[in-house]
Amino acid sequence: MKGKKIKVLVVDDSAFMRKIIGDIIRSDSELEFVGVARNGEDAIAKKEALKPDVMTLDVEMPVLNGLETLKRIMKTGPLPIIMVSSHTREGEETTLEALSTGAVDFVAKPSLLKGEGLSELEAMLPQKIKAAARARLFDGSMLKRGPIGRDPIMEKVATAGIGRVDSYLREEGTRHSGHPIVAIGASTGGPRALESILRGFPDDLPAAVMITQHMPAGFTESLARRLDRVSRIRVKEATGAENILPGWAYVAPGGYHLLVKAGQTMLSSAPPVQHVRPSADVMMKSLAQYYGSNVIGVILTGMGKDGAEGMEHIKKNGGRTIVQDPSTAVISSMPQAAINNGAADAIIPLDRIADGVVRLLYRVYGKGR
Repeated sequence: MKGKKIKVLVVDDSAFMRKIIGDIIRSDSELEFVGVARNGEDAIAKKEALKPDVMTLDVEMPVLNGLETLKRIMKTGPLPIIMVSSHTREGEETTLEALSTGAVDFVAKPSLLKGEGLSELEAMLPQKIKAAARARLFDGSMLKRGPIGRDPIMEKVATAGIGRVDSYLREEGTRHSGHPIVAIGASTGGPRALESILRGFPDDLPAAVMITQHMPAGFTESLARRLDRVSRIRVKEATGAENILPGWAYVAPGGYHLLVKAGQTMLSSAPPVQHVRPSADVMMKSLAQYYGSNVIGVILTGMGKDGAEGMEHIKKNGGRTIVQDPSTAVISSMPQAAINNGAADAIIPLDRIADGVVRLLYRVYGKGR
């Protein structure tokens, strides 16, 4: 899209929100505001007429709501779509369904009564639109191909001067007392990538899982509930002071860093790191310091470079690291940053990461099957 403005269609039933979003788009010299639509049916018609590069799509609308509009567009003429969601439980859960269906990302509507969230929308929306214009559109089959058998084969492995992952996974390594921990960091495209991985974990996974997904407060609780429904292990939003147990996954709540202290979860409201809170770097450094070589770090799709330093710390402390093959990422920045940092032991396509983690647990840590 270099040298060419990104054309954006705004879909919202609220005239006030159409103006707010339109003004934000107009204020960025790299974006072009091409029009508005008031409901889903209007959006589909305007999409064909205006040929936008990216669409912002309200979740709750009359005539045809955002989720149904998204489903129609992804079937008939896929387009990068950013959902615009209210901070309600229904809005949050519908947004997670939209991300699983094919939306690239989402932004939360500002609270007009409290005057909150507008500055964040002004800062984040242009970045997300630009990232969406470069995004790989999601193929729903990615969530269905996750390895769930006992001996799946890794058919495709990308390398970056580190050799094939099969030989890496055969290394013996040191066996450790206590349970290992899997630390996962993700951003744009992360919710559906997390679904793919957690679907592939067995119900007797002999490790705990800690997840940092860049999301605002409220949405992480909905994410944890959704992941718990699709996963064989238990998933919850971390609350702090919980014993970290094998077979459980703990999601960092929006607005807090997730750390470990004396074998328990700990939440921190320390300042954002690289503009994000929760931060995968913060979580991974904490886990590397406490668990040492018993950590498996995983970096998934996303904007920015959060997690690259954390993965480096895991390696330095004797842990193992897996990075999602950038060619399978919605946004490749985060996995590529980890690779560029020399922090990737193995680079694996999304649909083979769950198997890679389980094989590491078995072959290196002496856990599992």
